[in-house]
Amino acid sequence: MTGSDGKGTGVGGEASPGVNAERLDGVSGLARRVEVRLGAGRTYPVVVGRGLLDELGSHVPLPGSVRRALVVSQPPVLAAGHVDPVEAVLLGAGIEVTRHLVPDGEPAKAVDVLAGIWRAAAAVPLTRDDLVVAVGGGVVGDLAGFAAATYGRGIAVLQVPTTLLAQVDAAIGGKTGINLPEGKNLVGAFHQPIAVVCDVNTLATLPARILVEGFGEIVKYGLIHDHLVLERLEQGTPLVQGDDLSVLEELVARSADAKARIVGADEREAGVRAYLNFGHTYGHALETLTGYGEVLHGEAVAIGMVVALRVGERLGHTPLELVTRGERLLAHLGLPVRGPRLDREAVWQVMARDKKAGPDRVRFVVLDGIAAPRVITPTRSDVDAVLDDLGA
Repeated sequence: MTGSDGKGTGVGGEASPGVNAERLDGVSGLARRVEVRLGAGRTYPVVVGRGLLDELGSHVPLPGSVRRALVVSQPPVLAAGHVDPVEAVLLGAGIEVTRHLVPDGEPAKAVDVLAGIWRAAAAVPLTRDDLVVAVGGGVVGDLAGFAAATYGRGIAVLQVPTTLLAQVDAAIGGKTGINLPEGKNLVGAFHQPIAVVCDVNTLATLPARILVEGFGEIVKYGLIHDHLVLERLEQGTPLVQGDDLSVLEELVARSADAKARIVGADEREAGVRAYLNFGHTYGHALETLTGYGEVLHGEAVAIGMVVALRVGERLGHTPLELVTRGERLLAHLGLPVRGPRLDREAVWQVMARDKKAGPDRVRFVVLDGIAAPRVITPTRSDVDAVLDDLGA
């Protein structure tokens, strides 16, 4: 929907004038608590702040039944010092801790790596009263979440995301899964965490490219839900260097709030949750066809958003000035707006088998305006024409 000022009122028509977050006192200062409300009493918190890893237990009461925890992470996250404080909190709560490291990068979202987590859980052994803790980026969250969804027919998972992309998107909402050579996230499950803890201090340890890719998902929230996010991003560049953690904290909280509202309205993507796929139709195809590594997820989403904006403009939905604004902002943030040239037949085949597609059709999320998304099914000729114009 679009408001009278021409700025959208947010997905589902609900205004988003500010972050729907309770402020919490902690040892190191204030934290923000965003509730993901799924109905029938199923609610969990997303806690955003600084210095939260050392205070994990005070912000997220652990289930009293937990006796053992499997902490899943990656070597770079361990080296950055983010795993030890989480394990210390668990040990201090009387929980037996086992650590399991998975390979770095998107290729780790594979059947053999997932099986390794299952076997590690069995070796502990975890019971259905125990806990999986994901400490890392989106790859760790997707893997550990899927392992928790399937081991013992489902056990609890706590998400502790340490990358910008995971804090604003991947760790929230309960989507878990792995990739196949045929497509991104084709095998997975919905499995909501007991909580998500976003310590913004971890972002200061990220390599520049990993930090910047997260802004692809933040721009998405600005375009489909919250125009204030766009305005904040357009104000200056220091925040993309990780220098201003207060700005990053605000953006993480606003993004978490946007996703919490959308997931709360549509947990299993029967309606408005589909809008979160803005930029992902072509973006996932790009990731698949470049081997899950050459183009990072946030970069692929940025390129996919440009394609979606252009498709929307070609079909009379998206104003040209919004297309220009979106592309300019993505480039301003250091994100790519053009991708490598791909085989068109292969692109269409991958998009058509995506789990969000339907028989003989590919769904694109496009924009009628800011915070005014819609789902359409463009023809292949229209999509190819846009890719021709982009040289992709």
